[in-house]
Amino acid sequence: GLHLLFDAAHAFGCTHGGRMIGGFGKAEVFSFHATKFFNTFEGGAITTNDDELATRLRAMVNFGFTGVDEVSYVGTNGKMNEVCAAMGLASMRSIDNFVATNRRNHEAYRRCLAHIPGMLLREWAPQEQSNFQYVVVEYTPAADQPARDDLVMALQAENVMARRYFWPGCHRMEPYRTMNAGVDMNLARTEALAEKLLILPTGSGVGVVEIEVICELLATLVLAGSRLRDLRL
Repeated sequence: GLHLLFDAAHAFGCTHGGRMIGGFGKAEVFSFHATKFFNTFEGGAITTNDDELATRLRAMVNFGFTGVDEVSYVGTNGKMNEVCAAMGLASMRSIDNFVATNRRNHEAYRRCLAHIPGMLLREWAPQEQSNFQYVVVEYTPAADQPARDDLVMALQAENVMARRYFWPGCHRMEPYRTMNAGVDMNLARTEALAEKLLILPTGSGVGVVEIEVICELLATLVLAGSRLRDLRL
């Protein structure tokens, strides 16, 4: 059968069904890029419960070597350098503080967004563990409210780094778009979410006061309605 590989890039420290992310499917891939919850400047990790795959992966990140003079696979130099590893160790000591800060911000957004029409803060299941890296809002505007993209443009014009994560869906990007030409790619739920999601700033550089200002701005923009679209045109 097909092997299931999970993109766990943002899921460090999270659980699903009471199990830590990292042990699902054939393998999972984490990103330790500087933008991630846990970072080593650059880098990442592949986790697997498959001993054979783990042995092969260890060889592939070390030029394919499986012995002193034996190369068994096509490989590369994928080993983490000492500076990145040191950053990872330093980040590890701060994980609990990062989670606490992100959780505080999430709760502040929950309180401040509750009265803005069309804004639904996506919540983590209470029985699960989250790193709260992203503040994910599902925005469903009424006919007299501005479109999601108009909101994003207006927020960014005010130096609020709102994003449309993740837009467009991967099936709309290269090389998948070309590879699947002529194939029915009607992924209705993916398309619907991609048009609605709004990601708001969080992290250690954002405090409750900033969140209150962001939400006040959001409320003003939503009340502006179609005038935002007219300004863009």
